[in-house]
Amino acid sequence: MALVLIRGSGDVASAVALRLRQAGHRAVLHDDPRPNHFRRGMAFTDALFDGTGTLEGVRAKRARTVDDLVRMVACGHAIAVCDTDFAEVAAALEPDVLVDARMRKHEAAPHLRGLAPLTIGLGPGFVAGGNVDLAVETAWGDTLGRVIRSGSALTHSGEPRALGGHGRGRYVHAPAAGTLRTTLAIGAFVHQGDEVARIGDTPLLAPLSGILRGLTHDGAAVSAGAKVVEVDPRGDPTAAFGIGDRPARIAAGVLYAVGGVPAGH
Repeated sequence: MALVLIRGSGDVASAVALRLRQAGHRAVLHDDPRPNHFRRGMAFTDALFDGTGTLEGVRAKRARTVDDLVRMVACGHAIAVCDTDFAEVAAALEPDVLVDARMRKHEAAPHLRGLAPLTIGLGPGFVAGGNVDLAVETAWGDTLGRVIRSGSALTHSGEPRALGGHGRGRYVHAPAAGTLRTTLAIGAFVHQGDEVARIGDTPLLAPLSGILRGLTHDGAAVSAGAKVVEVDPRGDPTAAFGIGDRPARIAAGVLYAVGGVPAGH
């Protein structure tokens, strides 16, 4: 089975890693130090802060050095997650497949072709046959999760799907760059106006009442305008955990794209 290096550790990247592992592939997650991913109950992100993380019963563990990472991949007991230099990681692992699952909506997509035998880009900015070998559609609709073999993924629409009748209004964005501080946990119930977190001296208040579906990890480095809090007004704490529908469909597309890629290791 293939060794797949996945850039990102948010809900989409984690869903990809989990589904690949369940299919027998070896998956490794790479991200920046102290990343700002707020749907942590749906991701392996916490492993980068706490050393370990669990998603749907599967464990991820942080590799602190490249040598540790190589040993963990060979061991295979947990999904390896790392935040060391990407070029060093890629050189040490020589992955069969490289997947960019960082979902950077407003940044130019990097050129990945040639960095691995198969390169896959998820979402806007990736062009199959251009900067990647294959792309996977990430926009809601009938084509969500479709493998694109020629051409581009759809551009970002900017409109989230409504939950309990609330779209954009259920999110809180960082008013400035800084370090987010919070004592609350994913799945906790909050009332509208409750303080959920702080960035510096600025409190971040719950925009409505419900459960915390998304909350950036305490100590994460956030950029101005980044989503850091999401409140689900439906009030079911279980909805904050496990792989969501959209990440699951994207992950299914990646799994199909990887298919029978021969393992080089």
